[in-house]
Amino acid sequence: MSHDLQFYIDGAWVDPMVPNALDVIDPSNEDAFAQISLGSKADVDKAVAAAKRAFASFGFAEVEERLDILNRVIEVYKKRSKDLALAVSREMGAPRQMALDSQVGVGQAHLEKMAEVLKTFQFRHVKGSSLIVKEPIGVVGLITPWNWPLNQITCKVGPALAAGCTMVLKPSEIAPLDAIIFAEIMDEAGVPKGVFNLVNGDGPTVGQALASHPDVDMMSFTGSTRAGILVAKAAADTVKRVHQELGGKSANILFPDVDFQKAVTKGVAGCFGNSGQSCNAPTRMFVPRDRHDEAAAYAKTAAEKFTVGPADAPGSKLGPVVSQIQFDKIQDLVQSGIDEGATLVAGGPGRPAELNRGYYVRPTVFANVTHDMRIAREEIFGPVLSILPYDTVEQAIEQANDTVYGLASYIQAKDIEKARQAAARMRSGNVYINYPTWDAGLPFGGYKQSGNGREYAEYGLEDFLEIKGIAGYEAAE
Repeated sequence: MSHDLQFYIDGAWVDPMVPNALDVIDPSNEDAFAQISLGSKADVDKAVAAAKRAFASFGFAEVEERLDILNRVIEVYKKRSKDLALAVSREMGAPRQMALDSQVGVGQAHLEKMAEVLKTFQFRHVKGSSLIVKEPIGVVGLITPWNWPLNQITCKVGPALAAGCTMVLKPSEIAPLDAIIFAEIMDEAGVPKGVFNLVNGDGPTVGQALASHPDVDMMSFTGSTRAGILVAKAAADTVKRVHQELGGKSANILFPDVDFQKAVTKGVAGCFGNSGQSCNAPTRMFVPRDRHDEAAAYAKTAAEKFTVGPADAPGSKLGPVVSQIQFDKIQDLVQSGIDEGATLVAGGPGRPAELNRGYYVRPTVFANVTHDMRIAREEIFGPVLSILPYDTVEQAIEQANDTVYGLASYIQAKDIEKARQAAARMRSGNVYINYPTWDAGLPFGGYKQSGNGREYAEYGLEDFLEIKGIAGYEAAE
């Protein structure tokens, strides 16, 4: 039986309090291929009440019990990996193999890393005659986005479970089907009833109800900076903790000593991955002015190798972007780059010539971009790269930091010591030197308007814990 029109509350699949169906659109062809229900405040109240009841016992569960639950979830997740991949591919447009290897694979990596962390994490230690205890924060509201849906679900649900929190998840209503399968996974794994609850819905209704709910102790939100601000404002009246992973406009600084063909080619791939729909994508490439034209030529060659097509087409390297709204926003920004005088090196407005249906964006590269252009300052969230020339590395670092965002930075340099010095000066939550492999153990999160708090591994676990000091715990001599 399909659970697409239901919510998962208190260990059972339930119908919404008020029927309100929404089509799920396949961005590869613009067709509706499924329906979900949008929830209401009444559904949120029901889910939060279930989580609150469950916390009375689960909040005091032994570490071994929580670890056992987490390991069972991992096993069922692996069993359902192909179902998850197909759902992600259809709802947000990731090419089939990429959906399985990356979208689903990253979720498994987060869950496995959390199980590894939980085995040795110290929840209490003696300090003098006192005891310091790290305890679950309580009932948490989780709001996740559509671009890397399983990445964000697992790096919130995993640490919440490990901490002993109970939770209500609101996934993106644009890409909700993978979350419904994830709820089925939690159910099959035997997660105690009320510990995990799922309510689909939109931000202004379900998101607002969660963020403002007096019985929700913490909100963990991933999405746009605009929506993150609304969550924080809604949460303020109840003084709950709010952790946010928001937008980005990440700089990629190529030092003069680097291999430009390799560095530019990898930089283009990093920018275009997931059809450019990654908050930490290296979208601003800074290159020495006297190497600018060379870098632009390499970028053009690299961009033109990216095949755009339907998610189920074997040769597709880039699928569509997720929606008409995103497509229109990207087109507006591409046109602004042309209007403001940047040099169009590859791609440009409109769909690729052979595709007339679906939200397909041409892989686009702009050169001679100046720091004040919209394409250099606004998050585009599509396969669009801006190349900015610099006169000195000092100038590149200054301009790279001159943004409201601070999620990630990228440094390419042959001289590792110079790369380390530059990394120390970047005002971002992550710095990646010379395109390292992804690490599920590295803290992830932003400075400035890219958010607060950290996710992944023990850093994510810490964010779901309160700190209690018990004085006089050790008897005086």
